[in-house]
Amino acid sequence: MKKKLSTIGILFMLVLKHPPMPEFSKMKINTNFSSHLLAIILFAGFLFLLSGCKKEEPTPVQPGVTWQYIETYDLQKLNHILNAELEEFLTTSTMHLADFQGQFAVPAYPVKLYRVTYPTVVPELGISTMASGLVAIPDNGLDSMPVVSYQHGTVAARTACPSYPDSSLETSLMIAQFASQGYIVIGADFIGLGVSDQPHADFVRLSTEQACIDMLNAADKVLKEQKIRKGPLFLHGWSQGGWATMTFLRKLEAMNISVTAASTACAVADFFPHMDRWINDPQPGDSPALPAVVANCIFACAYYNGLTSLPSYAIKPEYLQASKDLFEWKMDLNTFLLKTTMHVRDLLRPEFLSPGNTGSVPFWQVLEQAQSYRWRCQTPLRMYYGEVDNIVPIFLATLPAAYQNQLGCNTIAISAGATADHRAGYVYSLIHVKPWFDEFLKK
Repeated sequence: MKKKLSTIGILFMLVLKHPPMPEFSKMKINTNFSSHLLAIILFAGFLFLLSGCKKEEPTPVQPGVTWQYIETYDLQKLNHILNAELEEFLTTSTMHLADFQGQFAVPAYPVKLYRVTYPTVVPELGISTMASGLVAIPDNGLDSMPVVSYQHGTVAARTACPSYPDSSLETSLMIAQFASQGYIVIGADFIGLGVSDQPHADFVRLSTEQACIDMLNAADKVLKEQKIRKGPLFLHGWSQGGWATMTFLRKLEAMNISVTAASTACAVADFFPHMDRWINDPQPGDSPALPAVVANCIFACAYYNGLTSLPSYAIKPEYLQASKDLFEWKMDLNTFLLKTTMHVRDLLRPEFLSPGNTGSVPFWQVLEQAQSYRWRCQTPLRMYYGEVDNIVPIFLATLPAAYQNQLGCNTIAISAGATADHRAGYVYSLIHVKPWFDEFLKK
């Protein structure tokens, strides 16, 4: 801004010191030429100055990384999230607002929200791309704060992700519970969401890990630009984001990046047995959205692993086009459900189902390699689950913690209650994991 003002001043002085040249005086020109020229230069300078004052102009942080102010959630908005928006989030749940009201921390600080755009790569394809995510900073005047990286669940729209928080109720709840209490909240949109021009990398392990790591690095640059030091790092994630949290945590530990503590809610930690159960042992309470989840996973696996014939091999012909349109964001979830089926097994071709029993074809092998819990976790980890979850059965919800316990790890599976389903399990986790994270800040 100072450079722009200086430029205008220089232009002004040049006009004062150098009136029109003698050659011009010989021409038949209006005698007010000098004043006209001065007015033109000053007007151009004003436009030049104005060009640097746009609030929404992305700010470069390092080559390829920019951040853009979205808005500030004031205390009124944050309280609205914990009441009306929480009620909306639980509309289809087994539990409702009254079951959780008064249990969240009362918002203490407004929160400034920023959309970050950053370069990343797609390891499966060996290509560079751009991704986006959210940085939510408490407006509390402190120059150092803890950071929690939130990994979001499966979404039904390209912009229902962290960097578009008004379109993501789960992200808004995370902001209200953590950012309003002094935690910086960051969250990758994942490749294929937000500003990304790639297909959705749905349960694609390496790309998900890479997007999260590069988002963490991009957030560091934004915080340094704002002269804020990053405190202890925590992780949390719901549903597919629980799987992403686990595989992200494993990657961070492999890179010797310290994570103070981590948690998941209703994590689909291993997609292979989940899909197997949805196919071979469907239950009356299963989510009607499961066929959409499976269809998206099949198309993502096909694109990111070079299995181009997989969708037509796996999905029945009468449902193939609807599945493709859903994956490409050309069809919404409700329309897809009306045009297809409520049961995963009915979506798929018999010849695809048969080798799934032994996991002997590439698709099932890719899913097997995408599991996120079979390593020896060094980080304190809590895994919350609902006892009537309509997506994640109790056995599969508690299996990762049981596996870790056999290795002597500090991992605990915690029930959200006998009436908690998928969404209620997430809400319960937000209420109970924050005090646990807080304990580490006191040490």
